[in-house]
Amino acid sequence: MKNRYVPILAAAVLSFAAAAQSPAPNNIPRLADGKPNLNGYWQTMNTANFDIQDHSAHKGIPGGQGIVEGNEIPYQPWAVEKKKENYKNRAALDPESRCFLLGVPRITYSGHPFQIFQGTASDKITILYEYAHANRFLYTRNLTHPKGPIDWWMGDSRAHWEGDTLVVDNVDFNDQTWFDEAGNFHSDELHAVERYTLTDADHINYEVTIEDSKVFTRPWKMSMILYRHKEKNFQLLDYECYAFDNEQYYP
Repeated sequence: MKNRYVPILAAAVLSFAAAAQSPAPNNIPRLADGKPNLNGYWQTMNTANFDIQDHSAHKGIPGGQGIVEGNEIPYQPWAVEKKKENYKNRAALDPESRCFLLGVPRITYSGHPFQIFQGTASDKITILYEYAHANRFLYTRNLTHPKGPIDWWMGDSRAHWEGDTLVVDNVDFNDQTWFDEAGNFHSDELHAVERYTLTDADHINYEVTIEDSKVFTRPWKMSMILYRHKEKNFQLLDYECYAFDNEQYYP
């Protein structure tokens, strides 16, 4: 006698296999125009501001895993020595210690939260940072960088969408910012391409590719996760670092 349940079981297995091969539902939040909705407060959870490469804990510095792909920064020979000199004198030379703007991409993983404003009718996406009231405008319609040379602390940012990924092309930097407290640096030829990809409602996969022919032998990449703040009444607070140096005058 034939087993009448075999066709039913076979059909169930085939149905399960088909479901397993089908793409997962796209549950990321979207704006009315269909673009991923990046609006909100975001922050990293890493120690990259101290050192973007793997590092052990030492006084005042927590240990951490690096964010550099392959954990290698492809410095030119002269730049290796420059980085060592920066590290040796980091207490005095680190731009953060002098309350300078941190530049891109360091402002993203500075340890401070930031807020993204994104609309459907605007010609730009705005990012406000807690650190020193820094801000950026990511222009989404005019994708042409201004004629240079121009040296800006935060560079010039032009953004476009590649599928569900926001790609931001950044140039026109000065050579005064560092990538971290450990003295990793760049020149005024820095070209940073950021990629923001929502993986779900509360996480952004953030990648940035670094190019600088004056300092590095090839392009290299950093990547990390940005986490959405969901605390009730969360907001950016003041971190006016320059004011701390003046507290002796304004008690």
